Amino acid sequence: MPVRSLNSSVVVWPDRARVDREVRLWAQQIAKDQPTLQRLGYFGSYARGDWGVGSDLDLVAVVASTDQPFECRPLEWDLNSLPVPAEILVYTEREWHSLRATTSRFAEMLAREVVWVFPPAADE
Repeated sequence: MPVRSLNSSVVVWPDRARVDREVRLWAQQIAKDQPTLQRLGYFGSYARGDWGVGSDLDLVAVVASTDQPFECRPLEWDLNSLPVPAEILVYTEREWHSLRATTSRFAEMLAREVVWVFPPAADE
């Protein structure tokens, strides 16, 4: 979360490098609580590099399967330890492939923007 700089009224918002580093660490931990997790990434302003004070973190997770309705799935994810406010969309593999097969603007944006943080790349 944002912190005050010394005794001034200036609020320092976490930069992209810090958010990226911390979301990667968080992904490793959350994978232990979410055993069906296949992929996790972020998109939006932090992925594009145009974040600013007040920007939130938009996450997308792909799980093998779930019985939960789409709108209830985020409730199973603890986002509180992330350095900025965050929201998560959770898709099953089947839903993710169906979404990617469309030509919707949202699907095209995700294809361009998502920075995948889980599973970690082989060189990490």
